[in-house]
Amino acid sequence: MKNKIFLTGNPGIGKTTIIVKSIDGIKSAGGFYTREIRESGERVGFEIVTLITGKTGILAHRDFNTIYRVGKYGVNVEVFENLIDVEMEEALKRANLIVIDEIGRMELYSEKFKKMINKILESDFKILGVIQKKQKEFIKRVRRLKDAQIFEVSPENREKILSYVKEWIRNIFNIV
Repeated sequence: MKNKIFLTGNPGIGKTTIIVKSIDGIKSAGGFYTREIRESGERVGFEIVTLITGKTGILAHRDFNTIYRVGKYGVNVEVFENLIDVEMEEALKRANLIVIDEIGRMELYSEKFKKMINKILESDFKILGVIQKKQKEFIKRVRRLKDAQIFEVSPENREKILSYVKEWIRNIFNIV
């Protein structure tokens, strides 16, 4: 088994759901995942949730007026960097598994994040992450990692991928 698993696929396909279900109950996972912010059934933004520090913050929202934009969402790079800086430093010290949801356009606005991810990718850490489907240069580098496995999530295979990822995590933590 490889040290790093990355999920990719269309928005809303279930990548984050696979991550959240896979790490449920795992105490020595560090990093972050994102979840949608919905109002009246409509997605209006994204919240970041850290695993070790337990902090949350709004990564992007349609009401944010910033120079960093992805579609209709303004991205709050400063909030993202403040949350991730502390979380990832703690993850590097204490975690057996680093969760990165996601390496995508919003997150890649942060040079600090890119440097941190490069450091983590070059390590022997076990990583469970999400990469955007579009082939930006930074993402291409992740795809070329020799110890990484990439799964494209679809409605037809997401349960199978979830089972595989859970088994991979059980092996990491020697869970019977």
